[in-house]
Amino acid sequence: MKAKAIEKFIRISPRKLRYVADVVRSKKVEEAVDILTFTQKKAALILKKAVESAAANAMENHDMNEDDLVVAEVFVNEGPILKRFRPRARGRATKIRKRTSHLTVIVSDGKEKEAMDNGSKG
Repeated sequence: MKAKAIEKFIRISPRKLRYVADVVRSKKVEEAVDILTFTQKKAALILKKAVESAAANAMENHDMNEDDLVVAEVFVNEGPILKRFRPRARGRATKIRKRTSHLTVIVSDGKEKEAMDNGSKG
């Protein structure tokens, strides 16, 4: 069984968020939260909240056991880009692109693999 949490329009670039997301992919939720707690990046706090939210969704909506939960998938996609301008020399202007991200965290208890394996044997 799977449960997910989606965070949209996060004011951090996807590249910075992906760097931290790679660290917790396919770890147990408890271990992932511990890692993110002590990671000194802005993205770590955002990702920690999303992982905790996905775990809470799994326990409340799907009655999954907290100890079995694993961070199955983490997607970081680009959101809309905020365009600003900065004055430069000789009356010119330079475009500043403030990037945003969309984050999806999917947690799983590993039961769907067992169900698929039992179905293929018969």
